[in-house]
Amino acid sequence: MEKYIIDFSKQLVEAIEIGKSFVGSETERGFSNVVVSGCGGSGIGGTIAAELVAGEAVIPILTTNGYSIPVFVDEHTLFVACSYSGNTEETVSATERAQVAGAKIVVIVSGGKLLQMADANGWDKIVIPGGQPPRASFGHSFPQVLFVLNAFGVISDDFIADIESAVELLDSTESEVCAEAKELTEELFGKIPVIYAAEGFGGVATRFRQQINENSKMLCWHHVIPEMNHNELVGWRNKNNDLAVVLFRNTSDFNRIQARMDINSTTFAQYTDSVTEVWSKGKTNLQRSLYLIHIGDWVSCYLGEKNGRDVVEVKVIDHLKGELAKLG
Repeated sequence: MEKYIIDFSKQLVEAIEIGKSFVGSETERGFSNVVVSGCGGSGIGGTIAAELVAGEAVIPILTTNGYSIPVFVDEHTLFVACSYSGNTEETVSATERAQVAGAKIVVIVSGGKLLQMADANGWDKIVIPGGQPPRASFGHSFPQVLFVLNAFGVISDDFIADIESAVELLDSTESEVCAEAKELTEELFGKIPVIYAAEGFGGVATRFRQQINENSKMLCWHHVIPEMNHNELVGWRNKNNDLAVVLFRNTSDFNRIQARMDINSTTFAQYTDSVTEVWSKGKTNLQRSLYLIHIGDWVSCYLGEKNGRDVVEVKVIDHLKGELAKLG
């Protein structure tokens, strides 16, 4: 896993070259919405992409993580199916339903059933390198969602230069990122991480939680501010030093959210001795997001190693898939 994390910026560079070669068909169809379908490490790229382009996208973008699709999906829907293996049964099911509904389908895969379906039906496709755990291919898969949105006129191509700048940022701060990740690992070791992020960075917090789940083999949870202030904040009522709070912060966050985080930090500190703020770097939300994701990925790897776990294995998920396969 360390090798995959080290290669994050390299993946982003390769992803740009892959994405630049994508040319969408039927771009003149006239789309009224976008649905991005995917689960786990394959689906989180769509979630983060949708958040990042929310202020630019000319039509609504919805992300889904299950077997079904919204009832509004029709011939004016751009449906993007994200499955690293190409065999994610939920995404395959959702894509089959989108096909029946007449949606324009694009798949982002490394192989598998969805690639076979794309070839058989003449769907647009972006094929990324295979042979890795899906969560370790984020650098390859996430940019492709942006390339698809650009190919169909939903967003501009400004994100390309943005990713290139993010690569420069990551490469120039790698030792600093690793050092901060090791410090945070010590704070989280033996505790239950509680992750909070600002509105617009919910996908980044989700990614961190997923990585701790899969790489560190730990339970944790996350929430987004300000929504968290209307419910979960009330749950902070009892002293519990088994909890360790991590706040993902950005100097660009809306001033009222900045104030909320400051106030929340003092509240958390009354009930746990571990409250850590992780500040992003970068000039744009895309750069800030990738920076925070990289720190989170390193933390999850270091935590897994400290826990004495095989960071790569996901035997319980393999067991689940095996049991489901028996059902047909």
